[in-house]
Order: sequence, then C-alpha cells, then structure tokens
Amino acid sequence: MDRQRRRFLKQGVALSLGLALGRARAQREALRVGVVLPYSGVYAQLGEDITNGMLLYFEEVRNQAGGRPIQLVREDETADPTVALRKVTKLVEQDRVDLLTGLVSTASAYAVRDYVHSTRNILVVSNAGGNALTRDRKSPYIFRTSFTSWQVSFPLGRWVAERLGKRVAIVAADYAFGRESAAAFKESFLAAGGQVVDEVYTPLGSTDFSAAIARVGRARPQAVYGFLAGSDAAIFLRQYAQFGLKGSIPLATTGFTVEEDVVQAVGKDAEGAYSSLHWAVRLALPENQRFVQAYRRRFNRAPSVYAMQGYDTARVIVEAVNALKGDTANKERLVEALEGVRFRGPRGLFEFDPRTHQVVQNIYVRQVREVGGELANAVVADLGRVRDPG
Repeated sequence: MDRQRRRFLKQGVALSLGLALGRARAQREALRVGVVLPYSGVYAQLGEDITNGMLLYFEEVRNQAGGRPIQLVREDETADPTVALRKVTKLVEQDRVDLLTGLVSTASAYAVRDYVHSTRNILVVSNAGGNALTRDRKSPYIFRTSFTSWQVSFPLGRWVAERLGKRVAIVAADYAFGRESAAAFKESFLAAGGQVVDEVYTPLGSTDFSAAIARVGRARPQAVYGFLAGSDAAIFLRQYAQFGLKGSIPLATTGFTVEEDVVQAVGKDAEGAYSSLHWAVRLALPENQRFVQAYRRRFNRAPSVYAMQGYDTARVIVEAVNALKGDTANKERLVEALEGVRFRGPRGLFEFDPRTHQVVQNIYVRQVREVGGELANAVVADLGRVRDPG
C-alpha cells in the first residue's frame, strides 16, 4: 500500500507540475494576432491609422495580454477580396495566429466570413461596415468594433430633412458599403418627407468626379449626401469646391468622407461639411481627450476615426485575453470573454450587442470648422445611442 501510495503521489505531483508548466508556457508564448489591413492602394492611409491606434494601446499595456507578449503578424489586404481571403488563410494555417483582426473593405469581410466561421477562428473586424456581417451572415466567431452602414447613415437622414432641406442628391462609391450607406440614409430621409432628386454611384479609385458633380449641380438639390473615403473623398472634395458647389449646396456625408485624414489632405475645401459618425477628434470626453493627446505625442499628428477604432480594437482583444488569463485555446470561452467586454473609451460607452456582436454606440453629427487655427470635425449634435437592428 505504501509503495502504491508513493507511486500515486508521484504521479499527482508530476501531473500538477505538468499543468503548471503548461500554464506558464502558455503565458510565456506570444499572443499571435493576425492583422489584415490595406497597406497599399486607395485605403492605405486607413490601414496605417488602424495599425497605429492598435500599437498605441498595446504600448500602453506594455505589449502584454493575459501574461503573454503580443506579436502582430501583418498582411496587406489590398483592395481585392480574393487576396484578403488568401491572406487570412495563410495567417490561420501557416502562421497559426490566436485570433484575427482588421479588414477595411466590406467586400473583403464578406469574402473571409465563411472561412472564419467554418474554421471557428475569432475575427475582430476593425472597420468593414457591411450590414450583412452582423445580420443574415453573422457568426458567433465574428465581432465588429467599428460600425455598420446602417448605423452611421440611418440617423443622418432625418436630421438632414429637418435641418438642411427636403431635396437631396446622392453621390456614393459603387460597391457594397456605398450602396448600403445610401439605402440607410434614404430610409429615414424619405420617411421624414425628403425627396431624392438624383443618385450617382462612382467606381472605387476614381480620379475624376467632374461628371458626377456637374450632374448633381443640374439637379439643383438643397443638399448633397454622399459616401466616399480615402483618396476618392479627397479628390471629390477638391473638385466640389472647384466647381463652386461648396458654398452653395451643403454637403452632409458619412463621416468617412471628411474624416481627419481627408481634412488634413484637402484643407479648406472640406470646411463647412456636415457628417455623421461614432466619434470626433473634438468629442468632449475625458477618455477621448487623453487618447487624442497620446496619439499626437506618439505619431505627431491628430488621430482619425480609423486610429480610434484600432485603439478600441486592441483594448477589446487585451481585455478579453486578460479575462481568460492568457488561455485562448478554447474558442467558445474566448467568444464569451469578448461578449463581456465593456468600457468607456474615446467614443463613449463601448459594448457589444450579444445577439449580433456589433458594437452599440452613439452617433454624432459633426461639422468641419476652424478652431484654434486648425480645421477639424466639431460635434454639433448627438443623435443618441444606436443599435443596429441585426
């Protein structure tokens, strides 16, 4: 009996040591985060800003999550959904990442959805806003920290009808997010008695909007609603001013069309434009003021909404991994930890809708104004807390 008991005790000690060593090893091993963002092409600046926001937050927590050092494995999303899927597959199957994040393009997000779902890999989308990703194509393994097309543009429609006019022309990029954004705007705008006098959809990566702008001018709207982003938005705003529409027909767009990266590129050509978004650089919250100051110190320029989304995405990942003490092997437990993330950040209260895994957030109306010698988006109205219907 004594011999058996000693053998049993030895086995128990060995098992305990093995478990302890396993936990310690898991804590020492890097948390490998696969990042798929555009680092070239029309949305390259967006990818850089999201990455910078992530880096800023990770640096604030000393590059640690759940006792594990954080390692980013980056891939260029480009503007091709097929490329995005290939890069996600590589990160999972070759690089063996613990979870995925990124994706600017809605088309890319749709392209990778089935692969992520079928392989049960966690994806935290930091930009792409296609409605279906948290509606009919939602997955328990996909979370989104950014917005939906509907969430940003639906609240703006009624505001435009009540404040700017009932006759509106629409200019939007001709792909999924542009079409969805216009549809969301029209949903509330038409319900408020508005009339859409013309709609123009332009190819992604356009270098000349003169035909679209001339067409809008001929329609004689009281305001123009639009969605363009990146270099497309910059070119459009310059030409809108050159054609003389800037001072005569107000612009009321999604916030991306006049986000900080675009305003810095075009200057006064963006002045006066209204937009709806879930954040503004001058949003008067202490958490936002700290974020803006820290970002300026680190990168020597003002952050954009994309940088803020990267910052919040990094925090979501860290808080979920901290809750699990670094153990990300069980994907169901990681899903539960992500669902429980809730904090006050630069945009205000951040929390996920547990049904859709879409962030619930306030939407603000901003206007590009000169404040203290600098052009920036100033908040002129709070449209309240908006939950995508799912």
